[in-house]
Amino acid sequence: MHHSRLGVIVIDCRTDDLGPATAFWKGVLGVEGEVDADGRYAVLRTAEGRPKVLLQAVDHDPRIHIDFETEDQAAEAARIVALGGRVIGKVKRWTVMEAPTGHRFCLVNPQQDDFPAHAARWED
Repeated sequence: MHHSRLGVIVIDCRTDDLGPATAFWKGVLGVEGEVDADGRYAVLRTAEGRPKVLLQAVDHDPRIHIDFETEDQAAEAARIVALGGRVIGKVKRWTVMEAPTGHRFCLVNPQQDDFPAHAARWED
């Protein structure tokens, strides 16, 4: 048995400086947040119980993708493959997946302290 839930909305920004993008999205969402020490990520602090919003500096075209939190990435990947998705690969601590529609998303370890609250429960 494992759990999964929508955990993070990731805004991929094609930039070398996340500062202006962080200021923009903080203003749009009405939240606080800051760029991390290496300048690659900025976590925007959303209300408790809401998906986290993460800005990520990338070298590909800008897009928005979602991350699903799970305590068992292998089991969740197998479940999604059975639904018609496919595994693209592993990057650092997450698994990159692709839906039959071509949309990419990631499976990540739990990102918030309340996991697995509000998560779907799956029998393996």
